[in-house]
Amino acid sequence: MLAILKKEINSFFASPIGYLVIAIFLLLNGLFLWLFKGEFNILDNGFADLSSFFLLSPWILIFLIPAVTMRSFSDETKQGTLELLLTKPISTLQLVLGKYFGAFLLIIIALIPTLLYVYTVYKLGNPEGNLDVGSTLGSYFGLLFLVAAYTAIGVFASTLSDNQIVAFIIAVFLCFFFYIGFEGIADFTSSNFIDNLGMSAHFKSMSRGVLDTRDIIYFLSITALFVFFTTQIINRQKA
Repeated sequence: MLAILKKEINSFFASPIGYLVIAIFLLLNGLFLWLFKGEFNILDNGFADLSSFFLLSPWILIFLIPAVTMRSFSDETKQGTLELLLTKPISTLQLVLGKYFGAFLLIIIALIPTLLYVYTVYKLGNPEGNLDVGSTLGSYFGLLFLVAAYTAIGVFASTLSDNQIVAFIIAVFLCFFFYIGFEGIADFTSSNFIDNLGMSAHFKSMSRGVLDTRDIIYFLSITALFVFFTTQIINRQKA
């Protein structure tokens, strides 16, 4: 598994993909949070918090993570190298997890520089340090779990087609549906149960600074479910 993970990371940074992902994520967040006038601009809001960042990031990641994961298996299938990987002395689960953690680690690397936003807002507070640390930490944990779920969905989508664009579109649709789709359905049905099936409700809950085990279990379940689906599809192709 570690060999696959290392191969994935090396392939990301051997091509412009890794650098583009990090640059685009930081550029879009930087523009909306600090330069563009509007509801996301931290300086215009007049409050020393990062709620705008945590409101904006899930939407950027809906497109960015599928762009990273779309090649995971679709490219291997198209080039005919998936069969070669399946002959190696590793299990299908190890192969899937290697691909998964490679993409997940790349997104984590893209998130690390955003800690500078925390320091900046901390300094901008009046008085200095007037920042809700608990809420910020909870939001970062929520974002990590959200990234984990998005990545699992993206890797799964890459097994459904050998065309990277098709895999990208499927992943974006699934991430969008799981993040906000259930909330939209819940608005029509007035069902709290349906609302809790979506990622948005659990992410917002964690963003309040309260790490509820139900939210953690939800994200881990979604991640494990799509890793399982991916493994089953690869096993079917292997057979």
